[in-house]
Amino acid sequence: MTREEKATVIEDLTAQLAENANIYLADISGLDAIATSNLRRACFKANIKLAVVKNTLLAKAMEASDKEFGELPGVLKGNTSMMFSETGNAPAKLIKDFRKKSDRPLLKGAFIAEAIYIGDENLEALVNIKSKEEVIGDIIGLLQSPAKNVISGLKSGGGKLAGILKTLSEKE
Repeated sequence: MTREEKATVIEDLTAQLAENANIYLADISGLDAIATSNLRRACFKANIKLAVVKNTLLAKAMEASDKEFGELPGVLKGNTSMMFSETGNAPAKLIKDFRKKSDRPLLKGAFIAEAIYIGDENLEALVNIKSKEEVIGDIIGLLQSPAKNVISGLKSGGGKLAGILKTLSEKE
């Protein structure tokens, strides 16, 4: 690979790092052709981009990036694949599910909305991170609960103010 080709790859990687808030680094070495194909297919279905990268070029892209990757460049040893996703926990869920049949991929590290996770032992914590949509759903559920109490109080109170107040006070 020429110096110009390396510079182009570093620029492309730097752009990918800038565009994505959720970046996983995994080791998929040891997977046979069928397992690798299955992993790529699972990533495609889950809207996760998977790319094998050269560690030295990724380290230079991290240095050139505006983001602070902390200790993450330290995990760039051996085989490294990058996984990008709009949902912070999607790659972790995919890795966990895939490992029911295989001991790979191994999680090397992750950068999730500026938080850094190092090591495979963080996989479960990453699986449990709620996506933006899940958090919004939880908030809406919490906000709907008091409104449902008021509506049911209005319905069961018979329409009279005293009945409505009695019903609502019993629910507290």
